[in-house]
Amino acid sequence: MKVRWTPEAESDRLLIFEYIAADSPRSAIKMDEVFGKAAARLADHPGFGRAGRIPGTREVIAHKSYCLVYEIEQDTAWILALAHTARQWPPVAR
Repeated sequence: MKVRWTPEAESDRLLIFEYIAADSPRSAIKMDEVFGKAAARLADHPGFGRAGRIPGTREVIAHKSYCLVYEIEQDTAWILALAHTARQWPPVAR
């Protein structure tokens, strides 16, 4: 199975990286590696995560503070978002 990041999820990942890197570039790199490894596990185990809070999605805790939200579409696991576990997910519509 292929694993692909949507532009929105890539943006989430970049914002997290930049936020952490402001204090510790080394920590930002390590956290990004954690995200990459969690996503890579989906290639072999796409059903690994729990049923998501949005119908049709699944969620896996990549780190105690971050959750990967993804969906399976044919032979691809699409990462839709990288959400901080302390934040409202899904976001409240305004």
